[in-house]
Formats: sequence, C-alpha cells, structure tokens
Amino acid sequence: QVQLVESGGGLVQPGGSLRLSCAASGITLDYYSVAWFRQTPGKEREGVSYINSFGGTTNYAESVKGRFTVSRDNAENKVYLQMHSLKPEDTAKYYCAAVPGRIPGHGLGADEYDYWGQGTQVTVSS
Repeated sequence: QVQLVESGGGLVQPGGSLRLSCAASGITLDYYSVAWFRQTPGKEREGVSYINSFGGTTNYAESVKGRFTVSRDNAENKVYLQMHSLKPEDTAKYYCAAVPGRIPGHGLGADEYDYWGQGTQVTVSS
C-alpha cells in the first residue's frame, strides 16, 4: 500500500523558514517524480515545485522561485521542500504527490500524479 506522509508545517513569521518532508512507504521514491502542491480554501490546488525521478530536473512556480528548494534523500525515502523568506501569501495546506517515472513538461499539473499525501498546514503570520 502506497502512503505519502507530509510533515514540518506550522506557524512561522513572515521572513521565516520551514522545511517540509514527504515520507513514502510502499514505493521507492527515487523511481518517482514528486511534486509539492498547495491549496487554500476556495482555490484550486497550485503546483509549487517538482523534482523528477532520480532528481535530475527541478521546477518551481514563479511565485516561489529563489525562495523554495526541493530535494531528495534516497536513503530516507523522502523528498523535502525547504522554504525561505516566507510570505503571508504562502499560507496554505501543502501536499506532496508522486507518479512513477518522469513527466514531460513542467510537472506542476495536479492531474499528472497518482499518489497524494494528506497535507500539512503552513501558516505565515505575525
């Protein structure tokens, strides 16, 4: 049974940092493309970052470029999202998603992914 579990969310002040983790069980994440999405109530899920299988290619939404970094730890079977210079508009529930193999294109489309976690809340507020 495939399971993705996000952790690391919380309340942080503007300008602060958080690192989100996506831990997988039932699959070897290295063989999967993984993306981070976020969603706020009443809005569509937004693709934030993407790392392809074996970690050769990454992509980011324009709104987070230069502030967020996605990475893998194959030994831990995890993918991370390091977030710096957080802004109130980054407040959302963050989800990781995975699909086998590589995705053509930008990799930030929600309908491209087979497996989803339950999400972790990030709140940026003073």
